[in-house]
Amino acid sequence: MDTPSTNARLDQLTSSRGDLSNPAFQAFWLLRLGFVVAPIVFGLDKYLHVLVNWDKYLAHEFADLFNAKAHTLMNAVGAIEIIAGLVVAFRPRFGGYLVAAWLAGIIANLLLAAAHYDIALRDFGLLLAALSLARLASAFPIARHAERQG
Repeated sequence: MDTPSTNARLDQLTSSRGDLSNPAFQAFWLLRLGFVVAPIVFGLDKYLHVLVNWDKYLAHEFADLFNAKAHTLMNAVGAIEIIAGLVVAFRPRFGGYLVAAWLAGIIANLLLAAAHYDIALRDFGLLLAALSLARLASAFPIARHAERQG
């Protein structure tokens, strides 16, 4: 149940939409930056294999479904992740939902592989964060326009 103090706090958070002292605006930017940088870095690493050999995370069923080698599919995954990061950069509300859907696919793959439940759980947390980004982007629709003007 909303109390007058809760309503006042919500009004305060939304009245200072572009104010960097606003905790909701700070959360929006933290999530936005994270979901720009991480997909681009991990997408690039699908080609470079500096962080890990990503091919081992692909369920054999997906390789069979697409009749392709794991490495070839992971290169496609890398390209999609890079694009998702760029979408978040320019359209965070849509990008948040895009990344959440992508993470749902990754979770399904990890559960199908039946060997990486811990990573699937972590990616579920990231999915919730991506949904939070999309929702916060709805609260700050002028953020993109303010950047152009400033």
